[in-house]
Amino acid sequence: MAVEIVYETHSITEDNERGVATGWLPGRLSEAGRRLAAELGERRRNTGLAAVFVSDLHRAVETARIAFEGTPIPIRQDPRLRECDYGPLNGGPVSLVAARRAAHIDVPFPGGQSYRQVVEATESFLRDLAADWDGARVLVVAHSANRWALDCLLTGARLEDLVDAPFAWQPGWHYVLPDGWTGRASPPQP
Repeated sequence: MAVEIVYETHSITEDNERGVATGWLPGRLSEAGRRLAAELGERRRNTGLAAVFVSDLHRAVETARIAFEGTPIPIRQDPRLRECDYGPLNGGPVSLVAARRAAHIDVPFPGGQSYRQVVEATESFLRDLAADWDGARVLVVAHSANRWALDCLLTGARLEDLVDAPFAWQPGWHYVLPDGWTGRASPPQP
C-alpha cells in the first residue's frame, strides 16, 4: 500500500512579514501565523491522519503544536525536514537569498548547504516513511525547499524549474509515496 502525504508549509512568521530569509534560524510565528496555524488544525484534524511529521525548526514546530494541540495525533520532529541552510545568509534579506538560489542547486551556500542536499535529506526521510508508515495518511509541515524536494522526488520535477518559481500558497499539497518506494537512484539530469 502507498503512503499518502499531505504537505503544508509552516505558518507565516515575523521574518516572512519583514522579508527575512530565516533558513536554519528558529523563527517565530506572527499573530497572523498563529491564526493560520489554528485554521490548519481545523482543516486537517479530522482527516484520518496517522501522524504529523514536522521540521525541528521552531516555526514549523510551533505551527504543528497550535494546529494539533489537544488531539491524539502524534507530532514527530525530524531534522531532515529543515529548510535549506543559507550559511551566513540565514536571517538575511529574502531578495538576496532568492537572487542566489539557482547558483546553489548543487553548490552549497557558503557555510551552508545546497538545495540538492535538502532533496537528499528529504529522500532519506521518505525512505523511512515508506518503510514504517505503509498505508498511512500523514501530514508533513516543513519549508519551501522540502516542497521542492517532494516535487522532485515524487513528481519528477526539476529543481532548476522550481527554485525561481514564485510561491503560491494553497491549503496543502498532496503526494503519494508508492508501495515499495526506495528512493530515486540519481538526480534528474538537466
